[in-house]
Amino acid sequence: MIRIDEIYNNTFGSYVSQHIPATRMYFCEPFGHTNPENLCSIGNDEWYSNYIVFHDQEPIISDVHKPLFDRVVERSNNLQHGLGGKHKAIVISEQKSHAVEQLCQQYNWQPYYYFFHGWAALDWYRGYNHSFMIKPAVERKINNSFISPNRIIGGQRDHRLLLMYNILKKNASQNAMISFPKTCPVEQVDVSVIAEKFQSQYSDICAVFKQANLPMNFSGESEHPMHSCWLSLFDQVESTMAYVVTETVFTGQRLHLTEKIFKPICQQIPFVLASTHGSLDYLRSYGFKTFGDFWDESYDTVRDDYQRIEKISDLLKSFDDMSAQERQQLYRATIPVLEHNYNHFYYGGFEQILWQELTTMLESIKRDFALW
Repeated sequence: MIRIDEIYNNTFGSYVSQHIPATRMYFCEPFGHTNPENLCSIGNDEWYSNYIVFHDQEPIISDVHKPLFDRVVERSNNLQHGLGGKHKAIVISEQKSHAVEQLCQQYNWQPYYYFFHGWAALDWYRGYNHSFMIKPAVERKINNSFISPNRIIGGQRDHRLLLMYNILKKNASQNAMISFPKTCPVEQVDVSVIAEKFQSQYSDICAVFKQANLPMNFSGESEHPMHSCWLSLFDQVESTMAYVVTETVFTGQRLHLTEKIFKPICQQIPFVLASTHGSLDYLRSYGFKTFGDFWDESYDTVRDDYQRIEKISDLLKSFDDMSAQERQQLYRATIPVLEHNYNHFYYGGFEQILWQELTTMLESIKRDFALW
């Protein structure tokens, strides 16, 4: 297992220093920060003919990250006396991405991919399989239809607001466990203000949120804790039939999943994935199973973002309309899939796939950089 906080120094840095000479590495610290002042580098020589940019923690947002990428170019030119790099690569954690294509055209970078957040989840969620926090699936009594934790609802993550609007509009939350703020804790903007940008699509969206009883919190909690690096909400999850994963990225052409998708996998609960179209197929490519044998997962094939989120909310409404007995029976039917995913995550199968992917990527960079 890779220690995710040491991945640049101990994994990539070690490999590059041994196998890809005259190459400097650029990356950001601490985790999740992508301002130019967060840029770090590894390399001991004074002059470099190559460089690799690791932008693997976050999806690429061209206008937001342009100052960071410009800083990379500036530092590289300074080190090479204005000559620029001979081989220039960017390592990303998203596939089939228009944003990556545009970025590489702009900076003349060659993209390489590996699943950073798969490694992060393996590190962050290790050991829970040897605790007593997660009740076995066969022992659970299911009362609630779905659980939907939400914290950041503005900026690049305002698709969570759209999903919540559709849930409220369809009255799909009567038997659900939902947390949802009235004010985005990052942007400090009221939900009704954020909703204004969507009025051309949904004329009543502001009125719906003004009438909603926000904030919503889980029973017994004044504020829902949101953690990337450990699991939580054990009591709520074990009594609920499905987990709604509202991923970081929902719009546009790209495949980018984070540690969020692995929370329900580790906690043995079925999931509905609110992400870009094709994300369920992307997850299945790593050996996990989804729930198309139990309900309609065709939402994953819908390219239109509004139509996809409406189809997801229709599915959640169907869960909420079930009787408690029907939800119990449906949950029990999914247990073989839950056990497969849990075992695949915790007992080596997923890690083997990730390691093959990562080493193949490094070998590709080594081969490409050796071509003069």
